[in-house]
Amino acid sequence: MTDSGTPQRARAGSDLRTASDSWLADVARGAGREVGNVPIELLGDYLPLLAEAAVSGRKPDAVELDAVGLLGRRAAELGVSAGSVVQLYLSAAQQLWQHLPAVVRSRDSEVVRTAAAAVLHVVDEAVARLVEAYTDARRQMVRWEETLRREFIEDLLRGDADVGRLVERAEPFGLDMTRQHQVALAAPAGRLTETEATISSLERAVVHWAGDRDVLVATKDGWIVAITPADTDVPGARTGPKTLGDLLLKELEHSRGGPWRVTVGRPYLGSYGIARSYEEAREGLTMAVRLRLDSPLIQAEQLLIYRVLLRDQPAIADLVQSVLGQLVRARGGAEPLLTTLDAYFATGSVTTETARRLHLSVRAVTYRLDRIKTLTGYDPTDPAQRFTIHAAVLGARLLGWPERDFTVDR
Repeated sequence: MTDSGTPQRARAGSDLRTASDSWLADVARGAGREVGNVPIELLGDYLPLLAEAAVSGRKPDAVELDAVGLLGRRAAELGVSAGSVVQLYLSAAQQLWQHLPAVVRSRDSEVVRTAAAAVLHVVDEAVARLVEAYTDARRQMVRWEETLRREFIEDLLRGDADVGRLVERAEPFGLDMTRQHQVALAAPAGRLTETEATISSLERAVVHWAGDRDVLVATKDGWIVAITPADTDVPGARTGPKTLGDLLLKELEHSRGGPWRVTVGRPYLGSYGIARSYEEAREGLTMAVRLRLDSPLIQAEQLLIYRVLLRDQPAIADLVQSVLGQLVRARGGAEPLLTTLDAYFATGSVTTETARRLHLSVRAVTYRLDRIKTLTGYDPTDPAQRFTIHAAVLGARLLGWPERDFTVDR
């Protein structure tokens, strides 16, 4: 059997081979205009492949497809969207087909059908390789960006990196180191899941709330870290949450891993200021856990008195041991009595409210307070002695007593 279209396809091939390169260049420019803002250089040798397939039926070889893959990677590096570069390739194929008069106008339907099948085969393979390489390149770029972001955040919060270099690295993330920033930490009660979705959603909310792109939200040590300019966290006409801490609690309310506790450091200037604010927020989380604070939002200013207590740990340890040390002799140990004191002072020394919080009878609370007075010599109900024993209770919580035995440390 002979191919009736062979002479016609041969003549078409001869016509294409004698045509100038401007023919394919015109097709490329036309496709570029149709798609808009996509470099036509990304077509590479794609159009000659289509033209060759149309007149000879030749399929692209591995080397030619690898070249298309390199163009896909280049598109990703240039920031061209996958949809745009694919549209460029499809538009180019459509316009090239329209400029193949010798084939398209053939009266032999078999010739047209064979040419169309060959062109579609090239389009299919080329676009598949283009998208595959583009996706792989984007995946690698995202991993690299995540690595850079993670390393930058580690150095930024640690505060001991080269300041000049840190300022340069901050620019791609939109952080202006000449401004005051504050850091907020959000800690879930459970395990943080769906991290990427949570971070993306929260960052959008913070940017919208602050009205400023100078925002960074990330994770560290299982916590969410939010860095914002301090001058956005002021009372004003904005609707909704008034502070960064309020916003984080509101946005994270329905996220997995909750309930959440948020602490906010005070604002400071420069890269060292961010590290300092972070340390305050991190210390706030630690103190909130040790002190068993009920509030889900802790501001650094609220914990200043506790930081004062911790500045002289030997002195506070001596106070705890001297005032509360004898509680370990109580039946059941010191913890039940310490918990009673904790609740008693938290309720403003109201016995009935203390009993309600501890799910005890008022008589049981009164008995415990009397037992504390007997063992320690300090009366929690006496205003003159209340400050001393309250300070000792706070010190015990901060230092982890009675789990930690100070007698061993001496």
